Amino acid sequence: ARGVLKENITREEAAYNIGRVAVMVNSLCTGNLDNLKYGVQDKLHQPQRGEKLYRYLYPMIEAAERAGAVGAYLSGAGPTVMALTSGASGDIFTQREKERTDQAVAKAMIQVAEDFGLKGKLLVTTAVNEGARVVKVEPPFSSDRITYRDNI
Repeated sequence: ARGVLKENITREEAAYNIGRVAVMVNSLCTGNLDNLKYGVQDKLHQPQRGEKLYRYLYPMIEAAERAGAVGAYLSGAGPTVMALTSGASGDIFTQREKERTDQAVAKAMIQVAEDFGLKGKLLVTTAVNEGARVVKVEPPFSSDRITYRDNI
């Protein structure tokens, strides 16, 4: 996927992406997710990869946003396209159905994939506010009387 990238970037392209990062950080910090779709726009790798490798990229992004995603983008070098949705705070089981857009966005993205003859899998997950953590150790720290988080 790196082979389709331009050898050099223009000052305008660099400034564009730097500005988009600022919009993304501001959107996430302030909770103004309506602007997040601008924060994930890109001129450094998505256009080249979308044109030469992943023709479904922009149709999928557009479909996700039309269905209610607050932003969508090529994840890393691809081929994964990630879409972000929002709703009321809490997990999906406590949100009212009209607050949730994950199903509509998922179905829209799957439809684009099928239109392009692609088979894949769509994963609906949730963001976490912590980094990596240990989920298993040998020998375990937990015992019959003392249990550590995740029973490690």
